[in-house]
Amino acid sequence: MTKADLIKNLAEAHEITAKQAGEILDGIAASATEQLQAGEEFTLPGIGKLKPKTTAARTGRNPKSGESIEIAAKTVVKFTVAKALKDAVA
Repeated sequence: MTKADLIKNLAEAHEITAKQAGEILDGIAASATEQLQAGEEFTLPGIGKLKPKTTAARTGRNPKSGESIEIAAKTVVKFTVAKALKDAVA
């Protein structure tokens, strides 16, 4: 499903305009970004949780040359599926 499809479905299901549905979706994305940048988790009720996770710096290897390289520490986003959704799909 594309973003346009999601906006269309939201607009039809809640009898609002596509523009309003798009603004709501963009607002949710902005809220999630703010929470994750602040180092906090963001919950989408019934869907799951987005959590920031910091990975440690590590040594990697270039597969072509075999040379060791340093990979810097970074923060990534992890998604955990809600149990209700997991059970509904299974």
